[in-house]
Amino acid sequence: MPPLSIETFAPAVDHTLLDPAATAARIDALCDEAQEYGFAAVCVYPWWVARAAARLPDGPAVCAVAGFPHGLETTEAKVASARRSLADGACEVDVVMAWGALADGFVAAAGRDIAEVVEAVHAESPPALVKVIVESAQLTDAQLSQACRLVAESGADFAKTSTGVAGPATVAAVARMRGLLPPRVAVKASAGIRSPGDAAAMLEAGATRLGTSSALAIIGNMAADAVA
Repeated sequence: MPPLSIETFAPAVDHTLLDPAATAARIDALCDEAQEYGFAAVCVYPWWVARAAARLPDGPAVCAVAGFPHGLETTEAKVASARRSLADGACEVDVVMAWGALADGFVAAAGRDIAEVVEAVHAESPPALVKVIVESAQLTDAQLSQACRLVAESGADFAKTSTGVAGPATVAAVARMRGLLPPRVAVKASAGIRSPGDAAAMLEAGATRLGTSSALAIIGNMAADAVA
């Protein structure tokens, strides 16, 4: 695998800050860093969306989470959260599937839940992107197959591996998801991506977005390797 370049890495990054103790100053810094390096998006809680959107009027994108981190809010609550984030300036929504319910056999209900969120988000003008977090580390192979089928049927734009609170993304999960999903549904790898090698492996396995809070450290490592 050739070394990962900053030019390839940066446009794939969702620069993420989902620490509930993060301050307004840290959100501002996150936005400034994303703009400086040309990241794809910043990913924040709905509380911070309006602030991030005001800080980034010309991009990168602002991504809000919904149903985070467990996915067991009601569908109505997820839809309302997504709509409010879009009204505040988000143009991407990362919604957590009710993966615990899916794993307990409530497959159709988990599918209806995300389909309603996707329908609501895509109905906005302009339509926003939806990434569905399936929490791959908590699912069996059969359950991951079901989750990917539900994501595809919902019309979502991405399937995302993880929230970061229930296990990391793995290269094997990304590769499996890429193989299960139709070409129109992209894959976002998130959680545990802390080095250039991690990032390169996820991209090689089929991810096109990388959710990480370690983007600056990864770029620093790449720059150091280039000088060495």
